[in-house]
Amino acid sequence: MDVFGLLTMLGGLALFLYGMNTMGDGLAKMAGGRLEQILEKLTSSPIRAVLLGAGVTAVIQSSSATTVMVVGFVNSGIMKLSQAVGIIMGANIGTTITSWILSLSGVEGDSFFIQMLKPTSFSPILAMIGVIFLIFLKDEKKKDIGTILLGFAVLMFGMDTMSGAVKPLANVPEFTNLFVAFKNPILGMIVGAILTAVIQSSSASVGILQAMCATGAVSFGAAIPIIMGQNIGTCVTALISGVGASKNARRAALVHLYFNVIGTITFMIVFYAANAVVNFTFLDQAANGSGIAVVHTAFNVMATCVLLPFSKGLERLARFTIPDYEEMAEQEVQLQTVDAGMKLLDERFLERPAFAVAQVKSAAVEMARLVNESLTLAVGLYEKFDKKTLKHVRTLEERVDAYEDALGTYIVRLCAKPLTEHDNHLMTTLLHSIGDLERMADHAVNLAENASRMHKDDAHFSKRAAAELEVFSGALMEILGLTFRVFENEDVVEATRVEPLEEVIDELKEEIRSRHIKRLAKGKCTIELGFALTDLVTNYERIADHCSNIAVAVIQMDEKEHDVHNYLGQVKSEDPKFAQMYKGYKERYVLD
Repeated sequence: MDVFGLLTMLGGLALFLYGMNTMGDGLAKMAGGRLEQILEKLTSSPIRAVLLGAGVTAVIQSSSATTVMVVGFVNSGIMKLSQAVGIIMGANIGTTITSWILSLSGVEGDSFFIQMLKPTSFSPILAMIGVIFLIFLKDEKKKDIGTILLGFAVLMFGMDTMSGAVKPLANVPEFTNLFVAFKNPILGMIVGAILTAVIQSSSASVGILQAMCATGAVSFGAAIPIIMGQNIGTCVTALISGVGASKNARRAALVHLYFNVIGTITFMIVFYAANAVVNFTFLDQAANGSGIAVVHTAFNVMATCVLLPFSKGLERLARFTIPDYEEMAEQEVQLQTVDAGMKLLDERFLERPAFAVAQVKSAAVEMARLVNESLTLAVGLYEKFDKKTLKHVRTLEERVDAYEDALGTYIVRLCAKPLTEHDNHLMTTLLHSIGDLERMADHAVNLAENASRMHKDDAHFSKRAAAELEVFSGALMEILGLTFRVFENEDVVEATRVEPLEEVIDELKEEIRSRHIKRLAKGKCTIELGFALTDLVTNYERIADHCSNIAVAVIQMDEKEHDVHNYLGQVKSEDPKFAQMYKGYKERYVLD
């Protein structure tokens, strides 16, 4: 092979790896995080976990990605270590689908149908369709399909280029002798493991091996040990992902390693022992793409069948390797004290942006739940004061602050990833909304401390003022409940109901303050109580403002409207539904 042949081979390899990565990203975006959500939930039995792991990996075309996701699930406490074992086994089976797709390049035959099965025949068609989808269509889902088709075409073109470039090596003795040396099982395993560890994809390394088969120099005797090593090398990605994670997450990565190592050793011992007795003649035959796919699949299926009944043993082995030392207990306790919602923001999920978006939304909804709880408790303190409740409101505010910091940082990192248009708008909406949620928690503390001062001074609102505040509190509770439902469900229709109620709350605030001034002038109220009342109604009104901000952000996400003041002005002046809803709220919340 001359220098130009080497460049052609490297170019084919580059296209092959790029096509595989592009196709995998397209498939992941097309799934929109749904596969990972299924993976998170449906792992009730070992067999189901295996099937689920195989299915998800077959779709996203990467066992490494699936295993890293599982490590993230275990680290976040979403999944138990026992549930992860079956998924990891299934992932090894699912990844073999790639080798079957790549084996199509070896299809032989003269009929039109057989010829169309060859990648060189159908890849250009897929590439053309993919380009049309990407350039001329606006729909995000169709663009994702275009990415998948184009990635697949580039993958196959790279595979064909590699195969063509290495064919002349069949006449180079040094090259053929190299593969003769790989018949040594230990050497072959080491080479396969190193290659896969470097490119961090067993599918890609198996594809490279299939391309090498075009030379005819790769016998089954040399290919089998390399394939075994490739299964071990793919564990590197998960092991790296486990660094700095919780004990159980590191154990999940070790389960992946132990499964492949034990499976490989068992297979090699049984296979070569049987070969010593039977003398398999096919080991000296030249391997082809389909033969590589058969070996790859057969090993992973058999390893799973043999080791699945001993999944508890793999789990115990991982726990033995990483035991519960006392000095590690403190770290685990600290992990357990982290809010469940923030555990969802694992950096490993950033490699699957669509799923990370779903996790961010779940964490933000949990943040909103805490805010709702703090406000409900704070308002209740005016009716019945309790020091424990006051302390709890302060604690909730601290937790909400932690959520804002964690979510803000995570969203900024996530926005640097390739996101769909909807997900991009959602992240922008959430980034604005978490600021409003944090301020609402601050107002909850303000309300609680105001109630504390009144309790300390043994101050009480007059019956008339208390009745007016009861109406005001009812309006506040309604707008809070409405806003949190809008936020959780991204309900644009319900969001339009928030602004009319916010207008009514603004008017209630002014009316209550006006009535207070009249009572103060008549000597029916004290200045001290006036301060407390003003503090209370001001916090109510500002909370309603933040509710309005969140509702408008949800509407903007749907309508892609960015000018808030222009939007609100237009709605209030031109929308007849706004006037109708405003009238309904005005009649409902009337001060006696």
